Amino acid sequence: MDPAQIAPIMGRLWSPLAAVTSHHDGKFNAQIAVAISAASIVPDRPRVVVQIYKGNYSHGLIWANGSFALNFLTAHQLNFIKEFGLASGADRNKLEGFAWQMGELGNPIFKECAGHLECQVINAMDGGDMTCFLANVVDGAAFADKMPLTWREARRLIPKEWNDAWESRIGAEIEVSRKKMDQVDAAAWHNPGNRAGN
Repeated sequence: MDPAQIAPIMGRLWSPLAAVTSHHDGKFNAQIAVAISAASIVPDRPRVVVQIYKGNYSHGLIWANGSFALNFLTAHQLNFIKEFGLASGADRNKLEGFAWQMGELGNPIFKECAGHLECQVINAMDGGDMTCFLANVVDGAAFADKMPLTWREARRLIPKEWNDAWESRIGAEIEVSRKKMDQVDAAAWHNPGNRAGN
């Protein structure tokens, strides 16, 4: 297969940008994610699936705590991309300087977003280089006057140096992923303390 032949459609599968927030043991973090999908057709039992790479600081927090929040960004929040997408929470407190409030599950909720979802993990699928977390949506809000930002739109709006930094970062991450993609653990996920519920 020639990857270039399917690249145009694969590139359109990314979801709107979200700042995924998480916490554990007094530590808080936020990262940018573009691989999010609705995972339920039952209106009163909403679920989502979100893909988090194992090398991300957020992965350990979500795995340990069993929850996260999705904060969907608008075109007026491009600075979130730089602060949450081009740096690691292992190196510094990425939330410093941002206004947020604690959600129902203890994860940061940012003001002025297009909407947010608070999510309790109920299962996870190992993907070798990443984990797909399946979660119940336990709370949230959406604002009709605000449009979520897509990654394609964001790439056109952010400064060239941010795009260059992202290209450099993703290039290194692709090589790591290439080596780990086949190292899939098929064992079922277990949340210590059974906080997820059913």
